[in-house]
Amino acid sequence: MAEYFKLHPQYPQARSLQRITAALRDGAVMLYPTDTVYAIGCDVTHKQAVERVRRIKQLSNDKPLTFLCPSLSRIAHYAQVTDPAYRLMRRLIPGPFTFLLPATKLVPKLVMDPKRKTTGIRVPDSTICQALLAELGNPIVSTSAKLSGDTVGSLDFRSGREWEVGDGLESLAAEEMKHLEKQVDLVLDDDAPYRAKVSTVIDLTGLEPLVVRAGLGYDQVADLQLAELES
Repeated sequence: MAEYFKLHPQYPQARSLQRITAALRDGAVMLYPTDTVYAIGCDVTHKQAVERVRRIKQLSNDKPLTFLCPSLSRIAHYAQVTDPAYRLMRRLIPGPFTFLLPATKLVPKLVMDPKRKTTGIRVPDSTICQALLAELGNPIVSTSAKLSGDTVGSLDFRSGREWEVGDGLESLAAEEMKHLEKQVDLVLDDDAPYRAKVSTVIDLTGLEPLVVRAGLGYDQVADLQLAELES
């Protein structure tokens, strides 16, 4: 049975955070709220825990996993960040955005894209997530707790072409939550409704930013696109 923790969304209890992060260091896998959807996560440096997350999500090793960092400065430890990428991320984080970036040697192979050598990183606008990151001292794997696949397309950041949102913005079904709770060690609850939208994913590995999934926060990205075109 998973251990349950009821956390205050703005003032998460210090004792609970200590117990949760101690378990994460020992290889625990958790179900936890983010600023987008509920996520399955673990300490990114714990190989066996990462492997468990992959099994729960039924992901092969060639499918990269996103992880959370507390700040833009910490991202630079795990990814190669160009000046244009830095300027864009600085305007968007913290927030519901996943950035695809070239990985450094500090990124475990189990979470990166093995062919492209890239990684997906988020800086969440979530007090609970930030408190967990601060207490743990390591990045935290963050993969959507939604077991059914998201529809992912692509959109040139500067093209202005119309985007059709896929079915990845649906709420997590209660049945899926019950199923997942049986497979994890920890369940964190902030007593808020389940989030209905995934993050917006922006590929920063090329010469121009490329939106590869439109999710929460996409309007903010579109506003930046328009500002760039008008400048």
